[in-house]
Amino acid sequence: MSSSDMRTITVIGSGLIGRSWAMVFLSGGFSVKIYDNQPGQSAKAVTEIRKQLQELQDARMLRGQLDATQQLALLSGYEDLALALEGAFFIQESVFEQLDVKQSVFQDIERLVGSDVILSSSTSCLVPSKVFSKVQNRSRCLVSHPVNPPYYVKLVELVPHPDTAAAVMDAAHSLMTTVGQAPVRLRKEIDGFALNRVQAAVIAESWRLVQDGVISVEDIDLVMSEGLGMRYAFIGPMETMHLNAPAGLEDYMQRYGEGITRILTSFGPVPDFSGSEGAKSIVSDMCQLIPGDQQHLLARMERRDRLLMGLARLKKDH
Repeated sequence: MSSSDMRTITVIGSGLIGRSWAMVFLSGGFSVKIYDNQPGQSAKAVTEIRKQLQELQDARMLRGQLDATQQLALLSGYEDLALALEGAFFIQESVFEQLDVKQSVFQDIERLVGSDVILSSSTSCLVPSKVFSKVQNRSRCLVSHPVNPPYYVKLVELVPHPDTAAAVMDAAHSLMTTVGQAPVRLRKEIDGFALNRVQAAVIAESWRLVQDGVISVEDIDLVMSEGLGMRYAFIGPMETMHLNAPAGLEDYMQRYGEGITRILTSFGPVPDFSGSEGAKSIVSDMCQLIPGDQQHLLARMERRDRLLMGLARLKKDH
């Protein structure tokens, strides 16, 4: 496939993640076909993307070198899978997080595309060996796991199937870099990938600390947002340790390794996140801070996205 042929990307699924992927690819100047098998949904997605791109342009946060009108000219919606896949070199699946649904989708896709077309899944918790188990040619398959919302949070985890060709990983990494994302490569598949495993560790200990009466729901969030998160917005845990001792990481571990080991061995079992009285109390405390109805949640989501937009601008300028 020549470079001139590699300008069309098909996004399968027109929900939040699918629409976000479409916007990311449009920002890189790619033609994007968005497909949904539910009548009228792809057209609704195009309308929503038009609205979002115009709002981003008005806020001077539109990504890429093209203006909103130029980007929208590259977008089209489809209800016919064969037409949606025609001419695409990269397929980004973003349907329900349900294994049998994804497996069926990729079986349908494989029957309609050439052997050199890359098949990518947005799954956040299903390993590639399961997602692509019914695909015949698995050497061109991988997971490209975004962080919600992908337009503002640029990390993408690239997770290979055991049979994925190195050239496919290279091509996906190059594409994600071209459209302004921050791709990271996992060297092999693992349950939860990297981001969700780290996130799960933070969630579990935060939950335990609240449940054990050590700290409140409100204050544990401040530990992250006004403490660790301030650093982690720009540098990760490895660099944080490297910079927190006069002679770097080895010095840090000599100074603090014993204490870290002691703390880690004191962690309790995995919490019960739903059935216990402690869990119900945590949910109640959270809902007192931010009620769980759609009006309040949507307002906080919009606030989150505005803040992420501002942080993205700051990171870009530095």
